[in-house]
Amino acid sequence: MPETSSETIRDLIAGREGPALRQPGRPDLDYPGLLGLVDRTGRQLAGLGLGPGADVAIVLPNGPEMAAAFMAVGSHAVAAPLNPAYTGDEFAFYMEDLGARLLIVADGVETPARGAAARLGVPVVALRTGERAGDFTLVDADGDALPEAETRTNGPDDVALVLHTSGTTSRPKIVPLSSANVCASARNIARTLELSPQDRCLNVMPLFHIHGLIAAVLSSVSAGAAISCTSGFDALRFFGWLDEVKPTWYTAVPTMHQAILSRAARNAEIVGRNRLRFVRSSSASLPVPVFRKLEETFGCPVIEAYGMTEAAHQMASNRLDQQKPGTVGTMGGPEVAIMGDDGRLLGAGEVGEIVIRGPNVTGGYRNNDKANAEAFSGGWFRTGDQGDMDADGFVTIRGRLKEIINRGGEKVSPREVDDVLMEHPAVAQVVTFAMPHDKLGEEVAAAVVPVDGQIVDPVELREFAAKSLAPFKVPRKVVVLDEIPKGPTGKLQRIGLAEKLGLT
Repeated sequence: MPETSSETIRDLIAGREGPALRQPGRPDLDYPGLLGLVDRTGRQLAGLGLGPGADVAIVLPNGPEMAAAFMAVGSHAVAAPLNPAYTGDEFAFYMEDLGARLLIVADGVETPARGAAARLGVPVVALRTGERAGDFTLVDADGDALPEAETRTNGPDDVALVLHTSGTTSRPKIVPLSSANVCASARNIARTLELSPQDRCLNVMPLFHIHGLIAAVLSSVSAGAAISCTSGFDALRFFGWLDEVKPTWYTAVPTMHQAILSRAARNAEIVGRNRLRFVRSSSASLPVPVFRKLEETFGCPVIEAYGMTEAAHQMASNRLDQQKPGTVGTMGGPEVAIMGDDGRLLGAGEVGEIVIRGPNVTGGYRNNDKANAEAFSGGWFRTGDQGDMDADGFVTIRGRLKEIINRGGEKVSPREVDDVLMEHPAVAQVVTFAMPHDKLGEEVAAAVVPVDGQIVDPVELREFAAKSLAPFKVPRKVVVLDEIPKGPTGKLQRIGLAEKLGLT
């Protein structure tokens, strides 16, 4: 049954003991200290007249303070984390779109967000870090601690977190997630991974993204476990962190796993003395060869999961005791089904759109009736992903419906081509995408990154693909790159790639 929740973020923290937030080189912040920080921040927000329903934009670098700010603001108002790498115009767009009532930035750190807030008339306060990992105080322009007032915490139905979808072809949509949504998802993930207070998560995911916020941080908190918050993903520093933090698990997107694997052989001694309980992968499909290599390298289960912002992250997941490589597992919280074009739910093995419903699913986009009408059907949320479910309930994603390549009426799933090309021993990374064609409309193209020291011959790679794919699915163009352009969360992005690579 789907996990239901009448909890809030503060409820997940209260009553726990032991270390909560960690950062290499600093003392830990324990759960009682985190609860005190959450309550103090709530009183400071109340002193500014802010409480439930007030959107608070947060622009902070990755680290324990960002994790703590998310939990503190999300316990009393609406946390709206923004990518610190945005330009001034992007900050202005997102803050105006949200109707932000306050901006929190790091004390003494210059960011274009400050100028954007000034243009919009949004008040700015600074976050001053404390001695312990994650501890902070909010201060005004003079450096004085903000005054405090009596606060009201969020209830289960109050919005705790708001994020924009990463729209590539249309205006990003605003996704509000209630306290109940995020807490249900955190509990689902903790249950799937069998997390306990003895676990230690190494977070390398950005904390302006649902994956890091819920899968790494809030799932750990819901189990009373510790989170070591790094400054962000860095393949060069990963193994040093592994040795220092001694985590029991980490979660990442496939491109991060691939970067880690590229340096694993020269760090075999560190891997050998720091055994992980499992490795988790989500937010994009994990190629089967990468799954196998992770399993072989770390000697532990590799858990591929399926998540999206509208579901407060997790929808399906493999389990510690059973993984089917190439699938995203079985229902990982909400109900999952496959729907046909006519709205009928399909049977095992039939391909259609993946749909979900459950307590972790958003109640609808903010101020967007058109998007809600398109996204919800008969109580089900339409994910926009094409896939199928086997007789054992394991879900396989075939690709994003909007990414399906239409080659003169012949439909090609980019992921199917990815999977074939990834089996070539000289290929380290691949992303298949649509390239404009004057007669067919779209043609199949692929960008590949070779394994270190290997050479990829595009002609030979096309011949390799032709052994497994129908002729119309074989890429007509193969581009060999040192690095494939990625989105801000490390995901490979198919839409718009042809334009980025000058193939239009």
